[in-house]
Amino acid sequence: MGKKILLGNEAIAYGILAAGANLVASYPGTPASEVCETAMGLVKRNGSPCHVEWSINEKTAVEVAYANAIANRRSAAIMKQVGLNVASDPVMSAAYMGTSGGFLIVVADDPGPHSSQTEQDTRFFAMHAKIPVLDPASPEEAMRMTIQAFAFSEEFKTPVILRPTTRVCHARQLVDLPELTVLNRQPDFQKDPYRWAATPGPRLKLHKELNAKLQDISRHEWARPKLLYGTPDARIAIVSSGVACAYIMDVLKAFDRWDDICVYKVDMPYPMDPSSLQAIANTHEKVLVVEETEPVIEMQFVNRENVSGRLDSAVPNAGELTPEIVMQVLDDVTGIHREKEKETAKKQRPPSLCAGCGHRGAFYAIKKALPKGIYTSDIGCYTLGLNLGGVDTCLCMGAAVSQAAGFYHAYKDTPSPPPIAAIIGDSTYFHAGIPPTINALVTGARFVLVILDNATTAMTGQQPTPATGCVTNDYAGRTLQLEEILTGCGIKTTFVHDPYDVKGFIEITKEAYAKTQQEGVVAIIARHPCIRDRQAMKDQASYSMSISEECNACGYCVTQFECPAIELGEDTARIDRSLCIGCGVCVDICPRNAIKAEAGK
Repeated sequence: MGKKILLGNEAIAYGILAAGANLVASYPGTPASEVCETAMGLVKRNGSPCHVEWSINEKTAVEVAYANAIANRRSAAIMKQVGLNVASDPVMSAAYMGTSGGFLIVVADDPGPHSSQTEQDTRFFAMHAKIPVLDPASPEEAMRMTIQAFAFSEEFKTPVILRPTTRVCHARQLVDLPELTVLNRQPDFQKDPYRWAATPGPRLKLHKELNAKLQDISRHEWARPKLLYGTPDARIAIVSSGVACAYIMDVLKAFDRWDDICVYKVDMPYPMDPSSLQAIANTHEKVLVVEETEPVIEMQFVNRENVSGRLDSAVPNAGELTPEIVMQVLDDVTGIHREKEKETAKKQRPPSLCAGCGHRGAFYAIKKALPKGIYTSDIGCYTLGLNLGGVDTCLCMGAAVSQAAGFYHAYKDTPSPPPIAAIIGDSTYFHAGIPPTINALVTGARFVLVILDNATTAMTGQQPTPATGCVTNDYAGRTLQLEEILTGCGIKTTFVHDPYDVKGFIEITKEAYAKTQQEGVVAIIARHPCIRDRQAMKDQASYSMSISEECNACGYCVTQFECPAIELGEDTARIDRSLCIGCGVCVDICPRNAIKAEAGK
């Protein structure tokens, strides 16, 4: 099929379809989102007989994909590392039950973290779940491992986890495009209730079978580290995997100053062959394990007397590894002392909601309507409401609703309980907000539920939601609107309002809060399309914005509204026309009425 420069995630998608997968399911999450996007595009262009879907959440994605796999077909479920927490229940059970067809779980880790709540290491989860895990170091290797993983899964009758990290997912590399394969494999689910519907008794037997299976897997060639650089009699051995190994090879080739070093590359960090690890420890004077983010490989050395790594802080025990950090680690382990370069502090502009984002007006209105309230929020670009003082908590997907209920119960018997607003995005609400809404209603909690509805999953790249439809490649049918869901949950009153109308939104928020005394939870849908949607931008009014002489540079517009298109000078504020989209919302914010909007931009 020729060659092409591919993003790591695109390469994984090619690998999935080259292996003949019949079903791909995912929930968007950076750094994994492009895998499903690419797969859906390839399937549509090539007319492949593969069902691709944006599932409601990661748990559902795994369950849908797993059913296809135990019908003796090939499936992939895709998510980011915190999404694996959501999917952990079916993943743990799938390890015990095994599979008949190939089942690949792609989990993109985010060391750093760059766009996540945690920098958790999926290799640790794989060890916990007793599932083999592959750790690619480049887009090309990720594609190759993906293709091979399906056959490996079928050989050992086990799910397999592919764990690319951010720097692999978002790197680009010229690769040989694989032939996209169509497996003419008919579904063949062999009924076996003692396996597929195992109760606790049979589960014990399945656990013993799983342990035996892992012993077999640990004898596979992937379980043995491979000598990648240097000679097997070197004094110091570096054992590494994934992008950390790529960094080591880069700096070793670029700087010729480390003597008597060899490098072993690990393809499958779990399970590993203990005898191979012990042979490395016995052969070399010193062993350094360089891995992201936890000591997964390091812990599998039975005798660690001469083994260093994250456990003894020879390698930093938190944060992303970089070539500069790897260089310093190699200097330390070889005893080279160099004067460290002084780091110059770089002033960076903090992340902010886009100029013209409808969420900004909603946050401002909520603060004005409930000035001494508690504002629980959630995972999405709207977490940047922090800058506006409109976010007090952000725990995990759906927790805005659960925590609002928790705060109500904490304060309900106090003399003056604070008003509470749960603020959650539309995609996040579909993902994890529905059960806690029902829970809040049946436990008597009282708060305002604000759903920020911008008609997309904005933070991860504009993926569709159940309300917009087109979540699969082969069914463009029914959609589900938020109003339907809220009514079904038991919400009696739902307001729908455009947050660009700040004054109106303030009044509706006050009215909603008043109704909570009788109804418990009252909902507001803050509905305005994401301004990254080009069609939405064409359809909305645009104004020419200016600052009049009434401005005294009080800074209120900057500190309380925080639009990046407004800058504060010594004597006056100014409009940055390169950022301003002319939404006109800031007109209602200025206490001196100094911001003007003229029709036509």
